[in-house]
Amino acid sequence: MTQKNIDGALFANMVLAGARSLANNAEKIDALNVFPVPDGDTGTNMNLSITSGANEVKKANHDSVSEVANAFAKGLLMGARGNSGVILSQLFRGFAKGLEGTVKLDIESFVTALESGVNTAYKAVMKPVEGTILTVAKDTAAEAKKIAEEEQDIVAFMEQVVQAAKQSLKRTPELLPVLKEVGVVDSGGQGLVVIYEGFLAVLKGEEVPESSQDDTMDLDDLVSAEHHKLAQDYMSTDEIEYGYCTEFMVRFEEDKLKEHPYDEAAFREELSEHGDSLLVVSDDEIVKVHIHAEYPGDVFNLGQRFGSFIHLKAENMREQHSSIVDQKKEKPKAKQPFGVVTVAMGDGLTELFKSLGATVVIQGGQTMNPSTQDLTNAIEEANAENIIILPNNKNIVMAAEQAAELAEVNVAVVPTKTIPQGMSAMLTYNPELSLDENKETMTDASKEVKTGQITYAVRDTQIEGMTIENGHYMGLADGKIKVTNADQMTVIKELLTEMIEADEDEIVTVIRGEETTDHEENEIIAFIEDNFEDIEVEVHQGNQPIYSYIFSIE
Repeated sequence: MTQKNIDGALFANMVLAGARSLANNAEKIDALNVFPVPDGDTGTNMNLSITSGANEVKKANHDSVSEVANAFAKGLLMGARGNSGVILSQLFRGFAKGLEGTVKLDIESFVTALESGVNTAYKAVMKPVEGTILTVAKDTAAEAKKIAEEEQDIVAFMEQVVQAAKQSLKRTPELLPVLKEVGVVDSGGQGLVVIYEGFLAVLKGEEVPESSQDDTMDLDDLVSAEHHKLAQDYMSTDEIEYGYCTEFMVRFEEDKLKEHPYDEAAFREELSEHGDSLLVVSDDEIVKVHIHAEYPGDVFNLGQRFGSFIHLKAENMREQHSSIVDQKKEKPKAKQPFGVVTVAMGDGLTELFKSLGATVVIQGGQTMNPSTQDLTNAIEEANAENIIILPNNKNIVMAAEQAAELAEVNVAVVPTKTIPQGMSAMLTYNPELSLDENKETMTDASKEVKTGQITYAVRDTQIEGMTIENGHYMGLADGKIKVTNADQMTVIKELLTEMIEADEDEIVTVIRGEETTDHEENEIIAFIEDNFEDIEVEVHQGNQPIYSYIFSIE
């Protein structure tokens, strides 16, 4: 029997299955990162982004495909993290535009939506690169249009669409030489393919299991995304039925499991009798629980049957709610003329940016890209008529620009891609200038600094003529791997020799990361002073992860 269309409820299931399919493959997609640096987070970013979209779909009206698509697009837009997440959000933003007013999705409207998604995504990217998720989306839409000329069954149509997406993905290494050199397909394109596979599975009546990868979506993310947003403006404290936000984590113990075998579904059902807003996440070693309960002790007792606590918390939500309501009654503070929002990871870097004049510092960077919603919240927190955003990471720039578009105040993004670029930009920030003047001045200043970074390889690889071994240190100059060696100090000295121009440069700023030592610092300073006698050296404790040392050279 030929199936010609998809209603809102079925499309909602397709979206949720697409999100589950991506979650199941997030770790594999992360592993497709071209460079062997410990920041291959495309799968994680796409997973967190689509989870935000899926959560909106769960709450949406499923009477029409258009309503489901709009909810999905809204959630993706606000939850978008990293360039891959932003592009994904733009693809489905356009997809939703193409379905405006559509009650049931047929082949013709599906093609229109795919084409609209591609057009929107390409417009959102300043310099589109072929061989990426954009190419996979474009090729798939083009093939879908051809398939639609012959196919009338929407299930068969989707089968061929998925095959077209897979074929396009296989071609990405031919379009992007660095993919071919490393021997991988594009990670963002792979993410889009597995989403489409989730769509198809539902149409074929197949199940897409919930992700077993606990590290792709932490309980804290689920709590934030799902339901930990009390409607403070629309309820009174007395209306809170279950008064304690209760969380715990239990590590399983064999002797206890013998007496009380663990079954996640049964445990979830048992807990549901004690409260609401329940989340249970478990793997072979631990179970994490979040629940709003009236008697936290009873809930703790149920969890302790399976092992020992490694974390537990119970917060009085009635007290929190009363405090928030009281704060809302206070007269809002007047907006300042200017504010600066910047992104950095590490307590030391946070304090450094605040000392340079930043209003709000978002904790983020490599492996932890803030979402559009995080940046939007920071804009509100800055409480200013004019806001400047410094992303300080190439994978955060697009989310910052998306947040700027959504803001109700004037926002300019200075597209800084590294911490030193952000620092250099902050040094030229002048609240006496206009927003446009500041953007121009700060952007120019960010281009005058060179960035060196020391990190480690997470796998063996060959790239740009270099053989890199897992665990060896690497020295990056403005994002390009220049040096690798098993000895960190050797890498540091070779990188500095490569980057410092004695006749041009005047100062080297050393930013120490986590677990660095005073002995290393002294050796670095001595090396610079012995080899570049006119260079001034400054040192700051950044406490940043991933990069043991960051060098700013100008």
